[in-house]
Amino acid sequence: MAVGFRFTDYIPPQSQNPGFGSLLKIFLQLITITSGDVGEALSWLSSLDKQYKMTSDEYGIGDFIQDLKEKGYLSEDAGSGEIKITPKSEQNIRKSALEEIFGKLKKSGKGNHNTPHTGIGDETSTDRREFRFGDSVEQIAMTDSIRNAQVNHGLGEFYLTEKDLEVTETEHKTQSSTVLMIDISHSMILYGEDRITPAKKVAMALAELVTQKYPKDTLDIIVFGNDAWQINVKDLPYLNVGPYHTNTVAGLELAMDILRKRKTPNKQIFMITDGKPTCLKEGTKYYKNSFGLDRKVVNKTLNLAAQCRRIKIPVTTFMIATDPYLKQFVEEFTAVNQGKAYFSSLQGLGHLIFEDYKQNRRKNL
Repeated sequence: MAVGFRFTDYIPPQSQNPGFGSLLKIFLQLITITSGDVGEALSWLSSLDKQYKMTSDEYGIGDFIQDLKEKGYLSEDAGSGEIKITPKSEQNIRKSALEEIFGKLKKSGKGNHNTPHTGIGDETSTDRREFRFGDSVEQIAMTDSIRNAQVNHGLGEFYLTEKDLEVTETEHKTQSSTVLMIDISHSMILYGEDRITPAKKVAMALAELVTQKYPKDTLDIIVFGNDAWQINVKDLPYLNVGPYHTNTVAGLELAMDILRKRKTPNKQIFMITDGKPTCLKEGTKYYKNSFGLDRKVVNKTLNLAAQCRRIKIPVTTFMIATDPYLKQFVEEFTAVNQGKAYFSSLQGLGHLIFEDYKQNRRKNL
């Protein structure tokens, strides 16, 4: 008699040395969480190794640290002995974030996005549609059109009519300028939830995506707390929150200034925040109110939303919070700007931004 399946308790295999590559992935994640603090990241890695036995007697954390130095991921100051990550590590952190959030993407020679406009476009797509007046002969999909004629009229006496024709859809491509605003107010680490690390990962992934697939686009990154300032992509792993309020007005003003200088026809602002605007700068002093929605701060913020609309800059807000009164403010802000708003969990943030980045493109025809 044949023996069927036998089920037993699963006994996991003994932990094996994951090698340099696996430890590197964990280390790069820890570097992002610790805002570039190598010592703290290695301390956490050692704790994880103690708990999960990731290394072996043949390859320990000390060997891994030495490999990091030899392979160019870490540099050590000869005088002070301080260990820092190198540009090679920074680039690998961005690539890791891109793969984690957006999936692996092949590098393209041209930086192009789809637009909703079709017809005689710049690049063919896989979509088919019926023939319309104005379509060129080159767009006709002959195999599909002949098949339609056979289905519609039979095989006895073959003939082709306009209604049988299918064309290959084409897509217009365009350039885009994007400003990504990241809230670094103190609330981004309050209540036991780390919100700044996912925001950093999204920013790094988006920056790497633009570099790889859309090199003609521009991406500028702004952080805003009591004030707003621009940072470089290479600075993202070191980004941390401060004891700041939320000066959304300063962030929007800086974003508008940057986009005014861009010559691309399509401009947009993405804003990642977890709270309401609570701060304004008046001269050299700050006007602050963290209790509820301050009318003075809110009205100034809404005025800037209207200004963005008038100069055709949509603002997409990604609110990492679900408080009803915050939702009401974001909805009002979005209505004034005629932009978009998402009330997102941290886990879904990257996918939302990626999809919106692709869909927000418009071409002026």
